[in-house]
Amino acid sequence: MRVRRGVIGDAEQVAKVHVLAWQAGYRGLLPQPLLDGLHPTQRLPRWTTTLSQATWPTRGTLVAADAGDILGFADLCPTQNDDQEADQVGEILSFYVLPAAWGQGVGRHLMAAAMDTFDSAGFTSATLWVLETNLHARRFYARLGWEPDGAVRDEIVGGAAIRDVRYQAHSSVGEGRRAKVSAPAARHGRPRTDRPGRGH
Repeated sequence: MRVRRGVIGDAEQVAKVHVLAWQAGYRGLLPQPLLDGLHPTQRLPRWTTTLSQATWPTRGTLVAADAGDILGFADLCPTQNDDQEADQVGEILSFYVLPAAWGQGVGRHLMAAAMDTFDSAGFTSATLWVLETNLHARRFYARLGWEPDGAVRDEIVGGAAIRDVRYQAHSSVGEGRRAKVSAPAARHGRPRTDRPGRGH
């Protein structure tokens, strides 16, 4: 398995992973009629457009592929949050792994590649949104160093009211800048599941 930049030819498989991950990961968390009604063809136009508009390293979709089969993807862009600076903060819009590949390290490899990409873009930190009740995803992000930053948003999905919580992680660029800022104070003795989240 390797993680690479997605291309337009990946759109069909990305759409399939997207739908299967929603149907498995959100079972019991989102209305079942909504999940049952999903089909990859509904997501195909979105992913065809998204993959064709990549502007690496600030915007694009990473895919984890094994022998031509896509096992997961991470869609990256500058932050879309109004309270953050788009030239400093990256955002993972969608992060999903094929259910059959859960527990095989796909998510960890994807996240590492995503953070490397944010580093290349010069972002000091990154954010993502996750369904508040998706405890599997929240534990997965926490294991990789992500933390909730206190922001929430309420939505209606499939007729049900849901709440997303925002998580944040610092990139190597951000850690380096923070270390430079904190170094003078330190000299004076003063002491930072491969399951889907709640992407779109």
